[in-house]
Amino acid sequence: MGNLPKIMAGTRVAVMGLGVSGRAAARYALHENAEVFVSDIRPRQEFIADEGAFAGLDGFHLQTGEHTAEFLARADIVIVSPGINIATPLMDELRGRGVPVVGELAFAPVDKQIIAITGTNGKTTVTTLVAELLKGAGKRVFVGGNIRTSLFDYLLAPQDADLLVLEVSSFQLETAGDFAPDIAVLLNVSPDHLDRHGDMEEYRRAKMRIFSCQTKEQVAIINGDDIECAKLETGFLPQVLKFGSGNKFEVGISGSDVVLYPGSRDEKYSLEATALYGRIGAGNSAPAILAARCLGCSRSRIQSGLNRFKPLEHRMEFVHEVDGVRYFNDSKATNTGAVTAALAQFDSGVILLAGGRDKGDDYSLLKPAVSGKVKTVIVIGESAALIERALRGSVPVVSVESMQEAVEKAADIAAVGDSVLLSPACSSFDMFTNYGHRGRVFKAEVDRLKSESQEKGAL
Repeated sequence: MGNLPKIMAGTRVAVMGLGVSGRAAARYALHENAEVFVSDIRPRQEFIADEGAFAGLDGFHLQTGEHTAEFLARADIVIVSPGINIATPLMDELRGRGVPVVGELAFAPVDKQIIAITGTNGKTTVTTLVAELLKGAGKRVFVGGNIRTSLFDYLLAPQDADLLVLEVSSFQLETAGDFAPDIAVLLNVSPDHLDRHGDMEEYRRAKMRIFSCQTKEQVAIINGDDIECAKLETGFLPQVLKFGSGNKFEVGISGSDVVLYPGSRDEKYSLEATALYGRIGAGNSAPAILAARCLGCSRSRIQSGLNRFKPLEHRMEFVHEVDGVRYFNDSKATNTGAVTAALAQFDSGVILLAGGRDKGDDYSLLKPAVSGKVKTVIVIGESAALIERALRGSVPVVSVESMQEAVEKAADIAAVGDSVLLSPACSSFDMFTNYGHRGRVFKAEVDRLKSESQEKGAL
């Protein structure tokens, strides 16, 4: 934790925002008998209804409806939730008063090996895959960070893991303190969260922070094919290993194989009979294989782990084939880079379902990906008009009002052999609680289509 105050009895800890990370931070601080100051923007009545278990606890102080420097500066340290923007006058004032403002990564243990994975797209899949490969090799693994489970949950539990595999976001890296993973993986950088970061340069700089405190004994794994990753100055880094297409890097992608080039003898890992087959699967497998090999996993155990791996929900998830049309749920694709990668899996005949809440992305970046491959783009949500304007002239665009209407329209347009792909390029918060909710609604509509088709066939 570097120079941060140690959380212990008597430490005054402020927590801004009681989401998944903030809730775990407050539990951890209370467990250590710290004095806890929680600041949350929800109205007090709503907060008590949602988080009533905290209210009334000894050593617990609450501010609702706003965040103020007067309340937060009473603490020795402020732990900020990832969703809270740290580039504000309030944050500047707190730091000016000498109060450290950090996130959960600043509390990462230094006595355990840590593998941290970041990138615009694929980080959840790669984090999960790395963890599965390590577990298959007999290692005890904690998986957390930006992937469902807070690092504070690890600190609260019996710490019997051999190593930690953490998915980390750009928001978390902004408040990571001296976080220094033993293996840091940067998968890719494409436009995302520009509404928060302002521009690509700031977003890329946030991602690069994953390497900023590494020592010479630690390893940086970087996508050698990615244009933005190529802008990283690697001279200050420790051991740099790259993955990408062909045989230019330490790990190469060649057709349905991932090949490790350790020197005297190549190591080939086949993906042909796995759920990772395809361009996206290979791109996710390459850094995971490299990280697992760096940690001493055997070639045979890694191949077995690849063979067993099951794709995650809402990430190029095959749903059904209905009347000769295949339906895919890629609801996790919340930026143009993810949609471009998804479309690369198809040759032609795609009906693309897109739209949602705009995050400042440039939807014209989709033009090369949709041209000649996508028959029609069906748009929904707040960003529908933005996407339609950006793609005008390159592909037919149809605007609808709901997911039900989108799936019905796609079914009307699609011919036998076509594919309907939900890959929104936007967040879900205009119409759904999260991307998972959006994906489940899509799948329910496809289920309904399938049932109706089966009923017609039985008549």
